Amino acid sequence: MAKIAWIGLGVMGYPMAGHLLKRGGHDLVVYNRTFAKAEKWVSDYAAGRAARTPAEAAAGADIVFSCVGNDDDLRAVTIGKDGAFEAMASGAIFVDNTTASANVARELHAAATARGFGFLDAPVSGGQAGAENGQLTVMVGGEQSVFDRAKPVIAHYAKMVNLIGPPGAGQLTKMVNQICIASLVQGLAEALHMAEKAGLDIPAVMDTISKGAAQSWQMENRWKTMTAGKFDFGFAVDWMRKDLSICLDEARRNGASLPVTALVDQFYAEVQRMGGARWDTSSLIARLNAAETKKS
Repeated sequence: MAKIAWIGLGVMGYPMAGHLLKRGGHDLVVYNRTFAKAEKWVSDYAAGRAARTPAEAAAGADIVFSCVGNDDDLRAVTIGKDGAFEAMASGAIFVDNTTASANVARELHAAATARGFGFLDAPVSGGQAGAENGQLTVMVGGEQSVFDRAKPVIAHYAKMVNLIGPPGAGQLTKMVNQICIASLVQGLAEALHMAEKAGLDIPAVMDTISKGAAQSWQMENRWKTMTAGKFDFGFAVDWMRKDLSICLDEARRNGASLPVTALVDQFYAEVQRMGGARWDTSSLIARLNAAETKKS
């Protein structure tokens, strides 16, 4: 049993921390910017302790996990005032599950190394359902020796945990993941829109093509809800736009050409203007339907 600190109890972090307790039996201290949320977690799981600051949570921990909003939030809970890095012991490990930039991952890895403890950038994929079911995919950047120590603990909330490469490689891989998802969802939205306009039996179409080369997780899990106009499945448009902005910033830095990603990002901006900021990412079809309504 390890002593664990968990920082950030949002829709992802809340159940992820719970798996470390339920599956791993670890001793947890939790921190959230809103202290009442940390107290609720302790109450819901009838275990652990709520901390007032990241530093308080991290004191004495073997591994500290974070899952917060963006680069600035991550810096605040690590190297900011009363941040976790102030209290972490030599030889401990910090595992960051935030989707953030590769630059901040490298920055915090260097800061951790200077203080004598390990750092892994370990963003996740699988959405709210994956977090709740402990079936996330975790893509990791960092040193092999640090990864080997942390992997058995990370595995409590994951179905796949893989070390991709050096610091920053986890975040870069998450960018690749989000580029794939954005393109897939737009393609599926257009396909469903086309099927409807052609007067096809959409269930028959999807049942048929999902057994061939067009098959994807998005198709299997979202075509029914997309055609029903239901967009309440966890990963919000606001969050996807944040992630795509990270992808596009990195592409400007490394020279990658991402024309489709940039276009889909603007399509998501249109969904935001339609009032869909908190709809899930499959809501791209709503933009196509709205455009058709305007034509008629």
